[in-house]
Amino acid sequence: MEGTAHNLIAAGGALFLLCLALIVWLYQRRKSRTGKPFDSLEGHEFEYYCADLLKRNGFLEVEVTPGSGDYGVDILAEKDGVTYAIQCKCYSDPVGVRAVQEAYAGRDFYDRMVGAVLTNQYFTAPAVEAARKLKILLWDRGYLESMEEE
Repeated sequence: MEGTAHNLIAAGGALFLLCLALIVWLYQRRKSRTGKPFDSLEGHEFEYYCADLLKRNGFLEVEVTPGSGDYGVDILAEKDGVTYAIQCKCYSDPVGVRAVQEAYAGRDFYDRMVGAVLTNQYFTAPAVEAARKLKILLWDRGYLESMEEE
């Protein structure tokens, strides 16, 4: 009986630590999703914000494409001899497959070497799988924040 009680106490302690870790993780995730200046931008403002951020991080010939007829690409840029076609998404939810498809089509339309999706959020599992198969870079919130710090 004593061993059973000890096991229950140990299991309860492990469950408590697991719940505490989950609460901390959820708090950090929520905190990282709020309070950033880019989260409140509308689509075209976010594109210009990202273009400026790319320039500050060593990208050259950074150009925001026209709002309509851009074939799914918002920014054209070059870095270290590599040309990029970048789709920007300022969302409140995870970014899905459609953004990956747009970057894929735009990369070929603009004859760029690399297609990428840059977002203030994260990506759905299907978007990650599509990007892997289509060879599209996914630059999520963490990447955006790391570019801000440099």
